[in-house]
Parts: sequence; structure tokens; C-alpha cells
Amino acid sequence: MIVGLVLLACEMITPGTFFFMFLGISGLVTGLVFWIAPDLPGWAPWLLFSFFSAISLAFFRKPLMEKFKLSGKHGYKVDSLIGETALALEDIAPGAIGKVELRGASWTACNAGPQAIRRAGRPKVERVEGLTLYIKGT
Repeated sequence: MIVGLVLLACEMITPGTFFFMFLGISGLVTGLVFWIAPDLPGWAPWLLFSFFSAISLAFFRKPLMEKFKLSGKHGYKVDSLIGETALALEDIAPGAIGKVELRGASWTACNAGPQAIRRAGRPKVERVEGLTLYIKGT
């Protein structure tokens, strides 16, 4: 039961994951079962804890995440880079690959336009595939 309380306290420290909460509740329920029936075999707590944890995570975590509108993903969506203006770090010929800077990070970029992009030019992001930006000069 103490481990269950510690896991519940860990949930308060972590931002919106809802993993520790269900593990903590499973620990408390397992402790309650063994308080009511103390003569169960020694392997039973591990089995009950695993069972309660798996069931509670499988059936209750997703609805709880949806209720609080938490996606479980952090940071920016890469697709939100489309339409932003980058800074060319080198000359990039049409169809060639080079480096650009966007949001303070260096990116691999492919010139998808018909014109060459000069160093220090300000191309726009047309699309994103993996970690490559497809850019076009303005």
C-alpha cells in the first residue's frame, strides 16, 4: 500500500501522463485485498498488481486522456512548419539539397522551386517529409 501511495505521489509530479496514477491505485487495491485475505500465497500480490494495472490502463487511461484533452504528445507538430520562412545557410540550386535555419535549428532542405536560392535568402517551406524541408524561393 505504501508503494501505491508513492506511485500516486509520482503522478502529481509528472505532467498529465496518467500512468503512475493507475499503477498507484492498483497497488492500493492489491494491498487492500491482502489486508482482507492475508493468507493468500506469496506470488498472488504480483499477479493481482499486474492484472489490476493492465486492466485499469487498458480501459480507463484513454477516456481520461480524452476528457482532459491530453494527447500524450509534446512540442510542435512538424506540419506546422509549412508556410514559415527559413534562412538559407548556403546556396541551393533547383532540386538540390542544402541547409536552412528555422526556429533556431538547422534543417536539411530540398529546393523544390525552379530558381536557385542564395545564401541568406528567405525561402518558404512548402512541405515536410521526415526531417527534410521542401522549400521554394520567394
